[in-house]
Amino acid sequence: MTDKESLTGISQQMAEQTQDTMENYFSWLQKNMSALPWSNTNLNRVLLSNATHNVTATFAFVQKLSQAKNFQDVVKIQTEFMQTQMNSFNEQAKILGEIYTKAAEDAMKCST
Repeated sequence: MTDKESLTGISQQMAEQTQDTMENYFSWLQKNMSALPWSNTNLNRVLLSNATHNVTATFAFVQKLSQAKNFQDVVKIQTEFMQTQMNSFNEQAKILGEIYTKAAEDAMKCST
């Protein structure tokens, strides 16, 4: 077995282990979020969606990073990931802000 074949095998094994870990995490997250008092709300669905998106994006980033051929590839992949995640986090924050604002407005209407 060549070094390249060995590295490919290790890389595939790590990807499979990471995939299993992700599936376990999502299962745990869904189970625990469903136990929360606000489990059947838009906020819960958005939080679960955001968590799923962020972990999936990180997994894809790690897989892509593991295929980098040189330092320039690493920098490019890292930069793209950070830009994408910043845009994603900004959008997620905007949506969560809208949900919180609506909840506050609804609470004010109920108290008057």
